[in-house]
Amino acid sequence: MIIAAKDEQARITATVRAALQLPEADLVIVVDDGSTDRTAAAAGEAGAVVVSHARNRGKAAAMETGAIAIAAIESQENDHRSPRALLFLDADLEESATQAGPLIEPVVSGAADVTIAVLPTQHTAGGGRGLVVDLARTGIARATGWAPRQPLSGQRCLTRRAFDAARPLAPGWGVETGMTIDLLRQGFRLLEVDVTIHHRVTGTDWRAQLHRGKQYRDVLRALATRGIRPSLPARLRRS
Repeated sequence: MIIAAKDEQARITATVRAALQLPEADLVIVVDDGSTDRTAAAAGEAGAVVVSHARNRGKAAAMETGAIAIAAIESQENDHRSPRALLFLDADLEESATQAGPLIEPVVSGAADVTIAVLPTQHTAGGGRGLVVDLARTGIARATGWAPRQPLSGQRCLTRRAFDAARPLAPGWGVETGMTIDLLRQGFRLLEVDVTIHHRVTGTDWRAQLHRGKQYRDVLRALATRGIRPSLPARLRRS
């Protein structure tokens, strides 16, 4: 299990402890992506193995660092088990991380190569207009013929083979969009799974709007590098 985290000291303890309650969670890696608070210390105290970036390198880099860390640990194990499936969770799930179990079984059983969480309506509504979600969904559909319900969901479980096939990952916030397209184009089986996970939603202040702008840019870049150039959303076109 891999949790990328930046400045999440208030939530990472609960998230790690909840994740460790999953029967399949024998190893939880937290990648501290250049935090300026006690994220790394809190994660370690909660029971995670912590790997730290000296500076913020972005979500995709944190995911790759986590996968490399797990492979390194496995290379020192003596039981010669098959490589672990990789479950990626966000750092802000807190106690609801215990509900991630349904993502694991289809991958472990061989029913799917990748599972993607579909979250319920969150307790606090976000302030976005869905532009980034629409961009990702439309782009994925144009590239592959499949329109996922929640294309930006970061809660995913993958076989090691699928993860390796998706590398190099699209940078920044385009990682999920790029991964979905790359794996579908290679014939991997992706499955959306409903889970009762809750996370912090983006607000409406200027920081939130800046965050959405970065998301939009990164998703657009992931699509463009894969030969997909979506048209401007109708709501943004001039009449």
